[in-house]
Amino acid sequence: MKIAITATAANLDADIDPRFGRCQYFIIVDPDTMEFESLENSGAMAGGGAGIATAQTIASRGIEAVLTGNCGPNAYQVLSAAGIKVVTGVSGKVRQAIEDYKSGKLKVSSQPNVPGHFGMARGMGRGRGMGRR
Repeated sequence: MKIAITATAANLDADIDPRFGRCQYFIIVDPDTMEFESLENSGAMAGGGAGIATAQTIASRGIEAVLTGNCGPNAYQVLSAAGIKVVTGVSGKVRQAIEDYKSGKLKVSSQPNVPGHFGMARGMGRGRGMGRR
């Protein structure tokens, strides 16, 4: 079994990144052995469609569950269609989130917990504020 956790750095002691599609890293871990690999999220700086692209990347890696702070509707749909469990509302450190998941403290989400484009910086990719001085 492999789970993917959104993270701000490439190790088990990193903070959970609250954004799924635009997280900095994924920590992909076998919760039984705690063996892990880090994956830099290439979709983090995408102008649009980051959630979908990131979900497709995760789905292609044989992941069974994703632990994250927030997941929008497009990413949630892709992950669910791939049979991946999504756990939202996760915060703190990656290592603790893995332990909480293993012990059953974290519950699988039945729907996305934020609207689309939630993780985008204000105006990013939409042309707002550019050139207006």
